[in-house]
Amino acid sequence: MDNTSSMKDKFYSYIQNLQDTITKKLEEVDGIATFQEDIWKRPEGGGGRTRVIENGAVFEKGGVNISAVHGELPKSMQNYFGVADADFFACGLSLVLHPKNPFVPTVHANWRYFEMYDKDGTIVDQWFGGGQDLTPYYLFEEDASHFHRVCQEACNKHHHDFYETYKEKCDTYFWNAHRNEARGIGGLFFDYCKSNNEMDIEAWFNFVTEIGDSFLKGYVPIVTKRKDIPYQQEHRDWQEIRRGRYVEFNLVHDKGTLFGLKTNGRIESILMSLPPHVQWRYDHHPEKGSEEEKLIQVLKHPVAWV
Repeated sequence: MDNTSSMKDKFYSYIQNLQDTITKKLEEVDGIATFQEDIWKRPEGGGGRTRVIENGAVFEKGGVNISAVHGELPKSMQNYFGVADADFFACGLSLVLHPKNPFVPTVHANWRYFEMYDKDGTIVDQWFGGGQDLTPYYLFEEDASHFHRVCQEACNKHHHDFYETYKEKCDTYFWNAHRNEARGIGGLFFDYCKSNNEMDIEAWFNFVTEIGDSFLKGYVPIVTKRKDIPYQQEHRDWQEIRRGRYVEFNLVHDKGTLFGLKTNGRIESILMSLPPHVQWRYDHHPEKGSEEEKLIQVLKHPVAWV
């Protein structure tokens, strides 16, 4: 199979369709709000299609974005990858959903493909990456188990080690080191998935698209189950304090955010992941024995959910 453009075209076509599928379903779930679409161009090459939902019945703010960017790899990224003058192509779908009800978890997912070329335009490297993870504000063990079970089932169709490996990578990656706690209850995280003895790039495409296709099955049943639970202001305050930790991770540790900023990505799309209402309270600690404290305890040590 000729990879010069077929794989990037094939994956870009996949994420365009996936964006349509996901946004349509989420609009159904919300019942009031619809996604506002923004088509943008990147001066150096490429662009994207940003879709944002705000002030809905269920989703306070969310984005489901696709982009395909290309051009010269910036100096900072050349140093990062340890290459001299190189060109790149990167495309992916990135989503974050911040529900209004504190009993519904925030979710993040991303599926991406990257190619690097020498000056003659020959592919010198190509790989897939991505994952999906859940950030609850109140812990329902059955929700965590459901989300992880869907991840596990999708992984098992491709390799019996994938779920354990990529769950562990997720727990390690989404770790707020400066707080010594996880961002949420994890899921999957994989990167630099490239041709090897066991899997060629086509097999990786099949794996990543399997994970992408499983997303709604993992998340929507949880939303449906929790979105109408009555809540008080104190629940909402806790949600906003925890959202602060989410912001800290995205601005301090997240590689995707940094890559976007360093490659002159579109700032509105990059920071779409930030929630609309957040609190930072000085030295805040939940009450001993409370549901809020229960969550904190779980975030200190990764849990085997399935």
